[in-house]
Amino acid sequence: MSVQERKQRDRAERERLIVATARELAEQQGWEAVTTRRLAERIEYSQPVLYSHFRGKREIIGAVALEGVTEMAAALRAATRAADGPRARVTALARTYLDFAARNPAVYDALFQLDGGLAFAEEDTPEPLKDGFAALLETLADVAGEGVDPGLFTEVFWAALHGQATLTRARRLPPEDTGRRVQLLVDRLAGL
Repeated sequence: MSVQERKQRDRAERERLIVATARELAEQQGWEAVTTRRLAERIEYSQPVLYSHFRGKREIIGAVALEGVTEMAAALRAATRAADGPRARVTALARTYLDFAARNPAVYDALFQLDGGLAFAEEDTPEPLKDGFAALLETLADVAGEGVDPGLFTEVFWAALHGQATLTRARRLPPEDTGRRVQLLVDRLAGL
């Protein structure tokens, strides 16, 4: 391995460590606890090293969001592949989405509540965000209905899931009714 390759590998490992540490800290104590000073202490590098990877907290939030959406897309695809039939696939997709949001609140915030500098539905939308939407579209396009734009249907279904995730987390919706809400969404919106 050349010196240049080793330096690139070391840099990539430091970047992964920064993102993993920021995510862990945010999940434990909330995003307000994630500061460059605290991250530098936890990973035992100086703040200038952090700034050589990320210009600040905003970019770190964006990196956590991209990592998280990649995990979410993989979970959605695995759940829908394991399900048999359209109803089961859509139900699995909805449950997996809501479960991911509940188990990863800091990641979910990085994706949808905080400014990570990421563009959604734009020309310069990062590929992991496009793939996250594609993971939804792959299942929902099959149940959109005749004459309905599959992309638009996916946006509406996604918005309903996002609303449930956000309102349940804020204790505006009782969590014990999540299963019933998912079934209502699948029955009425997906027509299954």
